[in-house]
Amino acid sequence: MTAHRDPDPITADLAELRRLLDVRTATVDGQLRLQAERCEQNTREADELQARVTRLESRRWPLPSLVALTGLAALAATLWQLSGR
Repeated sequence: MTAHRDPDPITADLAELRRLLDVRTATVDGQLRLQAERCEQNTREADELQARVTRLESRRWPLPSLVALTGLAALAATLWQLSGR
């Protein structure tokens, strides 16, 4: 009959280190996946915001043109009043 030897402390320590390394690697891998997902989400949100800004800019009132038209209308009204009609 053979007697069971006690586990070698070096082998046990190496196994524990390997287990810890596997756990840490899985943790870092999960964090990297989360960061990549957040980055993609931020990119999508930035693209959506850019599209909204572009739509808003295309629908805005042409203020310089309105100012010019208002000025011309005021000039025409003033000239009409000065002409005595």
